[in-house]
Amino acid sequence: LKNNLNERYTMKNIDALIQQYHDELHNRVLPFWLEHSQDKEFGGYFTCLDRDGSVFDTDKFMWLQGREVWLFSMMCNKEGVRPEGLECARQGAELMPRYGHAGDYNWYFALTRDGKPLVDPYNIFSYTFAAMAFAQLHKATGEERYAEATRRTFQHIMERWDNPKARWNKAHAGSRDMRALAPSMILCNLLLEIEHLIEPQLVEESIEKALGDVMNDFYRPELGLVVEHMNADGTLSDTFDGRLINPGHTLETMWFVMDLARRRGDEELIRKAVEIGLNTLEFGWDKEHGGIFYFMDSKGAPMQKLEWDQKLWWVHIESTIAMLEGYLLTGDERCKEWFEKLHDYTWSHFRDEEHPEWFGYLNRRGEVLLTLKGGKWKGCFHVPRGLYKCECLLKELKQKMEK
Repeated sequence: LKNNLNERYTMKNIDALIQQYHDELHNRVLPFWLEHSQDKEFGGYFTCLDRDGSVFDTDKFMWLQGREVWLFSMMCNKEGVRPEGLECARQGAELMPRYGHAGDYNWYFALTRDGKPLVDPYNIFSYTFAAMAFAQLHKATGEERYAEATRRTFQHIMERWDNPKARWNKAHAGSRDMRALAPSMILCNLLLEIEHLIEPQLVEESIEKALGDVMNDFYRPELGLVVEHMNADGTLSDTFDGRLINPGHTLETMWFVMDLARRRGDEELIRKAVEIGLNTLEFGWDKEHGGIFYFMDSKGAPMQKLEWDQKLWWVHIESTIAMLEGYLLTGDERCKEWFEKLHDYTWSHFRDEEHPEWFGYLNRRGEVLLTLKGGKWKGCFHVPRGLYKCECLLKELKQKMEK
């Protein structure tokens, strides 16, 4: 691996890449959220921010509140506590337990600015990001109340595993019962975030369950792809939902799997994750205009989702992480080539040259569809996490070169 890396990277350009990701995170993205997102009157965060950071809607979405608490707590834990970062994390952590759940940590999806519930606790991601948020804030502060919030929320997540939307599930039971990738996907990441607060045997059992779901069930060797939904009995469904492929979801999941595989020292699992990621990029890349399609049909049938050909920020950032980590761990030249292609596309299309933070939504041709920097689905998460993760992976790559 050492010779392979040295042939293609010099210390100078590795250092330049590290600096590029570092500066973007610390000089542009984090200051944007610190300055514009904090609601100093009612607590929590504004996430509906226009191009320049101005607030265009004040509703608060619990999964995005949790993500921002997590992000600033994580940065404190990884790079040392900075008062403004810890204060920002607490800004959301005080709102969430007070107004964000319906009792016993059943987390609403949305609140008004002053904390009145708008949308009931139907969304499992409100739970997963609350658990992640409080686990990281517990690390930063040592306060037991945050640990307890994590444990009780995680208990609810496991209780709802087979029916994540619980009584808010609109599907008619018994007609076409299906399972979704999303809970298993997020568990692959969540467990590494909260394992210091959960009983070790439960952590290991849950990791086995999540990995088995993703790599043995939702991954279909006959397609070479990961499907978003399958029948409850484990078979494929020849329907809109059953044929749905979300390349970004798959690639994000694959770097979660690589992180778990590194923890276990499982090189075979790493190689399998890399191959799935490469297959997904070959399938999902728009060969005419560049970038990764948002949704695809495994059989190439017409799409039900009208936004299928949009290019989204998180899809490209998560795919960049997956290919960089794959190259770091395997030295596979295909990962390096895809990392470079993804890096170039992402930085040239999503980065806003005039204002901090990145655009989220492009049309198929790569033109900006919405100038917003945050909304109901985009918050303080994928861009800063991706910049930080890539910086860390590049530093590891440099260390391997120096050995």
